[in-house]
Amino acid sequence: MFRYLSDHADLAGWVMFFSFAVFVGGLIVVPWLIVRIPADYFVSPRHRYSNTLWRHPIFRWFGLIAKNLFGSILLILGILMLVLPGQGLLTIAVAILLMDFPGKRKLEQRLIRQRSILRAANWLRRRGGAPPLRVSPQSEIE
Repeated sequence: MFRYLSDHADLAGWVMFFSFAVFVGGLIVVPWLIVRIPADYFVSPRHRYSNTLWRHPIFRWFGLIAKNLFGSILLILGILMLVLPGQGLLTIAVAILLMDFPGKRKLEQRLIRQRSILRAANWLRRRGGAPPLRVSPQSEIE
């Protein structure tokens, strides 16, 4: 093992740098996104954009593509953080919140009802000065 690392010192250095960057990025981006989620997001009907800028088809499509691309990147980083340092499950949950796909609402609600995810999200919201997330009981969802 040590021989492999000494033979591939450049690769090991890049892996360590990437791991550190993902860890620091997760510590900054994920809490910021979680604090910005409306407290009633998981109990209210699906939110629609009320801003007139997002009603224009070009801006709406650009926004959807950018949001899904950023969500996909966060999903990949979250999966990597399951084995690298970082908040893997929380990052995966935030990525799913950003992306659009069929069955997303049920998956979001199932994920946020996980005790560890809800506790971590509400802890971050409390530190950011946001009210705790409200979650509907499981019987209302299914």
